[in-house]
Amino acid sequence: MEPNAQATPFVPATEPDETNIRQLVDAFYRRVDDDSLLGPIFARELAGRWDAHLAKMTTFWSSLVLGTKAYRGNVQEAHRPLGDIEPQHFARWLTLFLDTVSTRYEPAAAVQFMEPALRIAQSLQLSKFGWDYAIPGAQVDLLASLKRLRTGRSENESSAELPDRSRGEPFPAKLSGVESEES
Repeated sequence: MEPNAQATPFVPATEPDETNIRQLVDAFYRRVDDDSLLGPIFARELAGRWDAHLAKMTTFWSSLVLGTKAYRGNVQEAHRPLGDIEPQHFARWLTLFLDTVSTRYEPAAAVQFMEPALRIAQSLQLSKFGWDYAIPGAQVDLLASLKRLRTGRSENESSAELPDRSRGEPFPAKLSGVESEES
C-alpha cells in the first residue's frame, strides 16, 4: 500500500447477495477456526474439507436468505455425529455468528440471517439435548425481539401463528390432520 493511500472503509451491506454471503461465511468460519472452544471441534470434523464446507455453507445461507433453493442436505443429520457438543458450544456459535452478521450487514438485512440461525440452533439443541431441554432465556428473548422487528408486531399483539414452544412445552396430544374413526 502506498504511504498516503487510505484503506477503503468497510461498509455493511444493505441487502444480502451471493458475494457478500460468501464473504460472511468466510469471515465467520475464520472466527470459528480461531476460537479456543469451537476451533478444535471444527478442525477435527472438517480436516481436509474446509473448502467444501465453506462452499456448502454459502449455498445453505443463500438458499435460506435469497431463496435460491440450491442447498440439498439435512441439517439435523449433518450434526448428529457430533457427540461432544454441549450447550456452551451452541452459545459460542450463536455469539460469533450473530456478531459477524451484525458487523457485515445493516440491521434489516442482518435479521434475515439472525432469525433462521436462532431457529436452527433451537431445533438442533432440542434434537441433541431432548425436548424437555430449556432453551436459554436470552436466546428465546433474542428470537422474539427479531420476530417483532421483522413482523412489526408488539409483544401484546396476538398472532394467528403456531404457539411458541421454544421453552420445551410438549405439543398437544391430538395431532393436526389425524382424526379418530369414532368422530
